[in-house]
This record gives sequence, structure tokens and C-alpha cells, in this order.
Amino acid sequence: MQYQPVFQDRIDAGKALARDLGNYAGRDDVIVLALPRGGVPVAYEVARELRAPMDVFVVRKLGVPGQEEFGFGAIASGGTRFVNEEVVRALRMPETIVERVIAREEAEVQRRERLYRGDRPEPELNGRLVIIVDDGLATGSTMRAAVTALKTRDPKLIIVAVPVASEQACEDFKHEADVMSVCAVTPEPFYGVGMWYRDFSQTTDEEVRQLLGSANAAATAGSK
Repeated sequence: MQYQPVFQDRIDAGKALARDLGNYAGRDDVIVLALPRGGVPVAYEVARELRAPMDVFVVRKLGVPGQEEFGFGAIASGGTRFVNEEVVRALRMPETIVERVIAREEAEVQRRERLYRGDRPEPELNGRLVIIVDDGLATGSTMRAAVTALKTRDPKLIIVAVPVASEQACEDFKHEADVMSVCAVTPEPFYGVGMWYRDFSQTTDEEVRQLLGSANAAATAGSK
């Protein structure tokens, strides 16, 4: 079966997603948060179109040792954990292994926060409308960890926003209090995020730093 990519690249996807979020343009209570690394180019276009500030929210998937693409949970900025206990029990993963994976990914979260944000403090989210962006949703476990962590920051509303998602993953976020989901396209059968992009090459740490720098410069200029 042939699959036709929907988006040229993440920039193209971000522009498409921004059109679906146009109602939030120009509001002073909106902030766009990106899940690095792939979500950053998408979020940059969204923030630019909405004239909103942008930052990163670091989340790491907890991968099964030897099958890292198969996640049993995720961990987010601030130490919030989302562990799928059913998966852990089904795979009979010892607690020592689970904790070892968590410790490794926790260290990576902290490394990325230092690398991307430097000395800049985390943004204040209390009472704000938070648009959390990634380049797509497959199972949604990484985004689930992000939403769980963000709820502890008392935002007014969380909008899960992605260019492409499975129908189920997008639907899952529509039944939570104070959470909305905006998915530009939900093709079925889904299979994977990357197949809906013509160019799905990996986003580098340097690209993340450059885009955040550009977003911060634009936000500073706009506030003068």
C-alpha cells in the first residue's frame, strides 16, 4: 500500500497546525511549549503565527531495555513520571531495571534543560493557556507525561497540538478536564508519525537552541 506524505517537513507541518489554532492568535495569556527535539520546529511556526512566547518542555520516553522504541512510560521536566504498570507487569521487568531506566532518562532531561534553556528560568504557567506541541502522536505516552506534569503548574487550559496523530491518541486527550486536543490530520491506518512527512530527518540540539534563540529574540522585540 502506498502512503502519500501530508507534510513536506516540520516547518510545513507547523504552519498547517498554526492555521487550526488561529483563534488563539494575539492573546496575552497564551504560551507555546515544544516537546524537544522534533516538536521544536513545529512549535516555532505555531508561536510565530500566534505571536506567542515559546519555550521547551522536556519529556523522555522510558524504553524497554533492548527494545527502546517500545516505551513503558515517560518522564518530564520537574521529575513527573508516567509508568504503564500493565506493561511492566506483562514484561516482568524487575524494579531495579525500571529504576535504572528512569534514572538514566532523568539525567537526560536535566542535561537537555541545561543545554536548551541555560540560565533562563522556566516560564510561569499559572493561569495561562498552554499549547503543548510535538511533531505527532502515535501512542501518546510521551505527551501523556507532559500533560500530567503541566497540570501541576495550574494552567488555565492545556491544548495538546500536533500536525498528525492516530485517531485514538488524539481522542484520548478529549475526555480530560481542562485539556483539549487539536490534531491537524488523523490518517488511518496510522502506523507511524514519520511516514506522513516527506522529510522527517532528526532535529539536532543545535537547531533547538537556534530556534529558541530566534523565538526569544522575537518575543523580546515584540514586548518593546
